[in-house]
Amino acid sequence: MRTVIQRVTRASVTIKGTVKSAISQGLLVFAGIEDADDVSDIEWLSNKIVNLRIFDDEQQVPNISVKDCGGDILLVSQFTLHAATKKGNRPGYIRASKPDVAIPLYEALIRQLEKDLGKPIKTGEFGADMKVELLNDGPVTIWIDSKARE
Repeated sequence: MRTVIQRVTRASVTIKGTVKSAISQGLLVFAGIEDADDVSDIEWLSNKIVNLRIFDDEQQVPNISVKDCGGDILLVSQFTLHAATKKGNRPGYIRASKPDVAIPLYEALIRQLEKDLGKPIKTGEFGADMKVELLNDGPVTIWIDSKARE
């Protein structure tokens, strides 16, 4: 599972002109799922996301997690994180899971993040054409791949 995590002042997802989800201070997390992902990837990744110390403490040092600062998480599925761009100019998405595999894993990631964060998270809609708006804070953007454990 690949994620792009952005520390945000605000973020929202709009579908067909209607705002589905919005957060203020917190993390916008884009997640790409592949067939090789399983519950161990979800548990490891959720723990990593919730406990990343990327929010500033009183001394303006990034030493606080989203959980510690009471922030929110907006999770958006994004198969394009598994784009293969080695050959040609048109990305291939062969490594990205099809919905029958990806949806249950996406839903499991939602449940695990809620458990680890201790409150509901906001989401996009799997497979929908979404408009995502954000105000990146910092900017802070972190890429994590559960297979590489980095």
